[in-house]
Amino acid sequence: MLPVIAIVGRPNVGKSTLFNVFTRSRDAIVADLPGVTRDRQYGQGHFEGNDFIVIDTGGIGGDFEGLDTVMEEQARFAIEEADAVIFMVDGRGGLTSADEDIADILRPLTKPIYLAVNKTDGIDPDIACSEFYGLGFDTLHPMAASHGRGLSQMLSTVVEGFIAQQIKPEEDAGIQIAFIGKPNVGKSTLVNRILGEERVLVFDAPGTTRDSIFIPFVRQDCKYTLIDTAGVRRRSRVSQALEKFSVIKTLQAIEACQVAIMVVDARENISEQDQRLLGHIIRAGKALVVAINKWDGMDKDDRDDVKKEISRRLAFADFARLHFISAKHGTGVGDLFKSVNEAYRSATKELSTSQLTDVLEKAIFDHQPPLVRGRRIKLRYAHPGGANPPTIIVHGNQTNELPESYKRYLNNFYRKIFKLVGTPIRMVFKTGDNPFKDVRNKLTPRQEQKKKRQKKFYKKKD
Repeated sequence: MLPVIAIVGRPNVGKSTLFNVFTRSRDAIVADLPGVTRDRQYGQGHFEGNDFIVIDTGGIGGDFEGLDTVMEEQARFAIEEADAVIFMVDGRGGLTSADEDIADILRPLTKPIYLAVNKTDGIDPDIACSEFYGLGFDTLHPMAASHGRGLSQMLSTVVEGFIAQQIKPEEDAGIQIAFIGKPNVGKSTLVNRILGEERVLVFDAPGTTRDSIFIPFVRQDCKYTLIDTAGVRRRSRVSQALEKFSVIKTLQAIEACQVAIMVVDARENISEQDQRLLGHIIRAGKALVVAINKWDGMDKDDRDDVKKEISRRLAFADFARLHFISAKHGTGVGDLFKSVNEAYRSATKELSTSQLTDVLEKAIFDHQPPLVRGRRIKLRYAHPGGANPPTIIVHGNQTNELPESYKRYLNNFYRKIFKLVGTPIRMVFKTGDNPFKDVRNKLTPRQEQKKKRQKKFYKKKD
């Protein structure tokens, strides 16, 4: 499972800025005002080849019209579910009573605590850190999150502690399948239908499953591991403590699986939360199958409306097989494994450099890249960058100017030629160095000799 890092501290010390640096995004709102972040925010971080989940929290110790109690509760939950905690303080503002209160909460914990002294740019780091040694933590990390200074040293220290913790999947576990979706869409019912027994607790109330459950399973001599996850609902509706822990378990299950089956309730509209979950699965590079559950009992008009809604709101996941099923009665459930196996084969398919380059040349022959400032973008060759998901690295010149529409065209062209169904494809474009960049204005030896003769000639003439 992926390790979890929580970022805590009093308001306006730079927690959201650090969160954005970790996730290489701007998901967390950053402003020079205390109390901007009021809820927990999850993101996927990456550093030196290591992946982890990072949690941004609201500030502890502020006074925001009665909200500080709720924000402190959110931060405490983040501390409990994390494997390590980054305690951030303000090096310019100095030590405050709120910092001491947070330190009192963190000291009894057995998990690693990293004290990050932020906003030390422009001042002596040793002076800025001196008063924070009294909090009783072994190592302090001076940094400037907004400028990226001191982050590498701290991240290296944090990641080193995680390498030993990461659990490798069992080699004989087979294809690991995670069932993802909102609460009460029928994930546990679907797992029980596949297994043929009441293996997972099923009850007609959202949030029955609190933890991710791993179940070995064999079907037609193929090994699988079924992962039933807790449903992920909108943050405003996540109220009970146990359900708060379920969110992080679901995100970890997505990272642990090889194929995700996204379960959607046909009798509810496709929600923003469904789109977010699908987006997280695709960003994680997991093979995908979409199961529209509770299809039984719906009339033709309702089914047509559901299909239109799916084609409109789930267009970004159109590479995945779509199945209309009834987990309760078993209709269409058996067909899921055909798509699961197909998606897994596509995700792990081996592609050679010659194959990828040949297809690239065919794609360019059919539709050339556009002109940029009068010069044609040239894509020279492609080679594989990994599998699960398939990663294709394309080399050329001016690739940073390549429009998104042409990148989608190449993505779809590769998918069509290699029949990659049910898996996202990652395209990486690299621009090679210009070998004439440094010698563009440099004269050749013959030109230098000619220039010297001209100088001598004009000197004699004068």
